[in-house]
Amino acid sequence: MYTIRGAITVEKNKEKDINEAVKTMLKTIIEKNNLHKKDIINFTFSTTDDLDAVYPGKAVREMGFTQTTIMCLQEMYVDNSLSKCIRVLLYINKNLEKDKVKHIYLKKAAKLRKDLNFLSEE
Repeated sequence: MYTIRGAITVEKNKEKDINEAVKTMLKTIIEKNNLHKKDIINFTFSTTDDLDAVYPGKAVREMGFTQTTIMCLQEMYVDNSLSKCIRVLLYINKNLEKDKVKHIYLKKAAKLRKDLNFLSEE
């Protein structure tokens, strides 16, 4: 079992924006790590406290993950932290070498992991 991290930001606290961002982030994670639905055990999301228009899990269900567990939480607030950010932790069951796992940080979230910039897309 492995975990994959990802994050993305949105411009507005709107259901449409959040759903689109979640889908973009997950599609990128799935593609870059060559995952299939059966490989994903769980999605754990956190959002900053300025995002409350919809649970990220709604977008996951719309993507067809109806038998995969999902947990949505509020991210801990830290002064001067990144706003309007959605983070995800995927638990996967796939035989991958740990150094081959690609964590994905998109849009303004790319600055969260500057050490992974070669995997980030703005």
